[in-house]
Amino acid sequence: MNEIPARRLWFAVLCGYLALGATLQELPGYVVSRFSAGPAAAGLAVGLAFAATAATRPFAGRAADGGLARPVVLAGALLTTLAALAHLLAPDFGVLLLARLVMGAGEGALFSGALPWVLTGTPADRRGRTAGWFGLSMWGGLSAGPLLAVAMRQAGGPAAVWWTVVALPLVSVLLVASTRGQAHRSPVLPRSARDLVPAGAGLPGLVLGLSAYGYGSLTALLVLYLSEERVGGENLGLAVFAAAFLLTRSVGSPLVDRHGGLAVARVVLVVEAAGLVLLAAAPGEVVALLATAVTGVGIGLIYPAATSVTLHRTGALGPGVAVGAMTSFWDLGILVAGPLGGLVAAELGYRSAFGLAAALAVLAFGVTYAVAPQVLPVMRS
Repeated sequence: MNEIPARRLWFAVLCGYLALGATLQELPGYVVSRFSAGPAAAGLAVGLAFAATAATRPFAGRAADGGLARPVVLAGALLTTLAALAHLLAPDFGVLLLARLVMGAGEGALFSGALPWVLTGTPADRRGRTAGWFGLSMWGGLSAGPLLAVAMRQAGGPAAVWWTVVALPLVSVLLVASTRGQAHRSPVLPRSARDLVPAGAGLPGLVLGLSAYGYGSLTALLVLYLSEERVGGENLGLAVFAAAFLLTRSVGSPLVDRHGGLAVARVVLVVEAAGLVLLAAAPGEVVALLATAVTGVGIGLIYPAATSVTLHRTGALGPGVAVGAMTSFWDLGILVAGPLGGLVAAELGYRSAFGLAAALAVLAFGVTYAVAPQVLPVMRS
């Protein structure tokens, strides 16, 4: 069997998601200034990519389980590159929305094809840690991408941001094209919806999706909130979130294997809700940035925690389809958060939009108690 090119895949996914992350910083203002749209349209543009990502992940994961990971990941990188170019050249808002859908499909194939490739041969008691480490390629890109966008904008203006968004997935293409594929197996085609969303993935996915609504609200609305409400820190908000998120994920991922995904999920959901409540009530820049950091800590471990729970619940099923289906709920949470959060912000104000996100994090905490009776015993490292 070919050696798994884990590090090369990690960097390929990182570059793809750096591109997507950069659009999260640049897109809201781009939509408002170039297409004369409001916060609801900006939220739709940000969130729409995650609709295609959610739809793509289970198919990409199932194909990867069947030995087709390399072509799936390569196709994802190519689609992301084409979509990035379309962002730059879009003549109207409709074309931009189409580009968001294509980018979402590409990103879904990129990560959900690569993760089961990497998980192949990983011992069951280390899968939470491995998922946390490899997930840093995706979450690191989403978190650091906005920082890159700010730096590129200061260096060369908006055009520099969008050309960087085009160049990054091209690097992904080169990295994946220089790898060898998995040992081939005949891919198993889905026969029903249950084949794409295994029963054991549904409840952990729901927890993840409800938590993702808070992340989606931040990415779609934080920059506009801090600037339009004159709170301050609009160039620092996503950077503070990224730092808190990445530090928590880097240091905390082993806690998932040690204490179990469910226990970790309950703690971080409380932290996320507290951060969003504080953000909604923030009187000024310092408190708002502190609240953003607390929220980043809360969201930092929810993905490896949910992955661990999902893999224990789905047993011998391929990790690609199980984790791909679960991760689709994350995308759906972000998809809903964009337009719904934008609508709430337009009608009731940004603070109400973040308050709703906090309420859904509390709801996710409650859902974890519906998961508990069905979870298999947690293996300890």
